[in-house]
Amino acid sequence: MRNNRIWNGLGVLALITGLNAACTVPRLVSKTENKAVPASFNGSQDTTNSAQTKWRDYFTDPNLAALIDSALYNNQELNITLQEIQISNNEILARKGEYLPFVTVGGGSGVEKVSRYTSQGAADAVTDIKPGKATPDVLPNTYVGAFASWEVDIWHKLRNAKKSAVMNYMASIEGRNFQVTNLVSEIANSYYELMALDNQLVIIRRNIDILTNALSIIRQQKEAAKVTELAVRRFEAEVYKTQSLQFEIQQKIVETENRINFLVGRFPQRVQRDSQNFGTLVPAKIYAGVPSQLLENRPDVRQVERQLAASKIDVTVARANFYPSLHLSASVGLMAFNPIFLFNAPESLIASLIGDMVGPVINKNAITAMYRSANAKQIQAVYNYERTVLNAYIEVVNQLSNMDNLEKKYNTKNNQVEALTQSTNIALKLFTSARADYMEVLLTQRDVLESRMELIETRMQQMNAQVNAYRALGGGWQ
Repeated sequence: MRNNRIWNGLGVLALITGLNAACTVPRLVSKTENKAVPASFNGSQDTTNSAQTKWRDYFTDPNLAALIDSALYNNQELNITLQEIQISNNEILARKGEYLPFVTVGGGSGVEKVSRYTSQGAADAVTDIKPGKATPDVLPNTYVGAFASWEVDIWHKLRNAKKSAVMNYMASIEGRNFQVTNLVSEIANSYYELMALDNQLVIIRRNIDILTNALSIIRQQKEAAKVTELAVRRFEAEVYKTQSLQFEIQQKIVETENRINFLVGRFPQRVQRDSQNFGTLVPAKIYAGVPSQLLENRPDVRQVERQLAASKIDVTVARANFYPSLHLSASVGLMAFNPIFLFNAPESLIASLIGDMVGPVINKNAITAMYRSANAKQIQAVYNYERTVLNAYIEVVNQLSNMDNLEKKYNTKNNQVEALTQSTNIALKLFTSARADYMEVLLTQRDVLESRMELIETRMQQMNAQVNAYRALGGGWQ
């Protein structure tokens, strides 16, 4: 009796020692994210934020709005992302099912031949089912029943795994919102670029007409022996150069249209737009609000924030692997060697209930590595969060400065165009009256063409800066 107590005590001591060893968790270095941002962008504390404006209200061009609306339904990449969101949602269901009991129902039949030289065979040889009849050597068996297994989530490991899946699902939704923001801005930028190319093409064609008329005048001057063949050839070369530039612009128009068609999810076709009033477009005023609003308005910031939360939960899940786990299994059903007796309860009734608690004691390298990897991923997520916030702030600052400088650049460039246009008219009059050289006309005409092209380019940059500032603030996904 005393020996039994000693062995039982040693068994309990060994169990406690093993569980204590299983619960030993390595110490790791953790890192907490820094959520501090500057107080303002430009010293203003105005909380009015253009990012809170819906894209339908921000982009008033009906043709542009129709393109964006179509892209939100037909863009293939966006639809691929929607399926990834569905996959993340299915992961939640899978994680939820892991901490619920698994119950199966089934049945079966078979035969068994037990050796007479085993304990079971020897017992069957002396056991009579009916008087004068022993257990047969070949024994049939039929059963039906329900079987259940359940891991009791005592450390909330399975529930935390579900929470992590929920956070990743929410992160995938924010990723989709960020993709919508980028899609809206990319279509808008391409749309304004297409309008700018249309206007540049008009300028080039007008310039070709002007140069052609000037070439006609030069030829008349040559016939009158006022200029040489050199002047004629230089003007011809300038006409050819401008014509080649026309073909280059036409190709850019085709490529820009097809870039929009690809984003919209359709085969190449003409993009509807009204480019005549492009020069009169005025960029909308941007209200930047305060930097702390970026944490709420920017989908990419919210995405990494959800991913960071998931990574923290993953560390908790990995830590729980060091603790013992409790498993329960149960079954209830009917079993008989002859189907006739299958439903003769309670004689044919079978039932079981088993519980076991196990935990790692020796060779915990695998779960230690998983724990350390989860912690490293959590630190990565911290750095990724801080990098995304920093990038968002810098993008806004850059675009606000860009809009301000582009406005000044456009006004200066417009003055340049007006001055060069007047000098062109003066140069043509002086040349006609033989008071100016043909090279002055040629160079002046070339300068005015370049300046007009640059003016259109600057207007396009202004519109793009307006779009990019709206995107940088977190607008476009609402």
